Amino acid sequence: MTNKLNRDSIRDGQVFRMLQEQQHVTNIRPLTDAERAASLSTFFDASPGTDVWVFGYGSLIWNPAIHYSEKRTARVWGYHRSFCLRTPLGRGTPENPGLVLALDKGGSCNGIAFKLPTGREKDELSVVWDREMALDSYSAVWVRAMTPEGPVDAVTFVMNRETERYVGRLPEDSVVEHLATAAGYLGTCAEYLENTVEHMREVGIRDRQLFRLQRLVRARLDAAANG
Repeated sequence: MTNKLNRDSIRDGQVFRMLQEQQHVTNIRPLTDAERAASLSTFFDASPGTDVWVFGYGSLIWNPAIHYSEKRTARVWGYHRSFCLRTPLGRGTPENPGLVLALDKGGSCNGIAFKLPTGREKDELSVVWDREMALDSYSAVWVRAMTPEGPVDAVTFVMNRETERYVGRLPEDSVVEHLATAAGYLGTCAEYLENTVEHMREVGIRDRQLFRLQRLVRARLDAAANG
């Protein structure tokens, strides 16, 4: 399946135009180019150090869409990975919204930290920004990420609990149903889950709850396929 969310589609504005076209259906207004550029500049100027890393915990693990000079496994504290963001776009529809991952408050999360190339940090971060900050789903924060080689300052994207698409902690059977049935122009939620789990396994990242959801969604899909 062709990856519709990639560096080229982000750079040339395809993703943004798709969000604009769907605004009349979803009532979700994407931020303009000027709004995103202004928020990126304000955030980047507050960088706590000279090196800039990006911490990925979901699709960024397997589809970063950025150029980077190094990557490491990493853990951050104060947030945990959760299917707490409802999406009527991308991997869902208004009639059957999907769920995607966000960092919600509490606990800790392990993922991948990507170091942005020296001298090109802001340019590469703009690719991530156009992808993650096009809507009001996330808030960008600086975190201290612990890697095997020591701590690094990283940008990550945490759940904006003020958006109406924040669902909190849903019952497990509801999460499984959404993940097993929802699909949109970027593909299915089941594919999103599979890609995330399998790439986490490849680099030795463990997440008991996410792996359990993978098993349950697979069982739900098998049951549906077998009638």
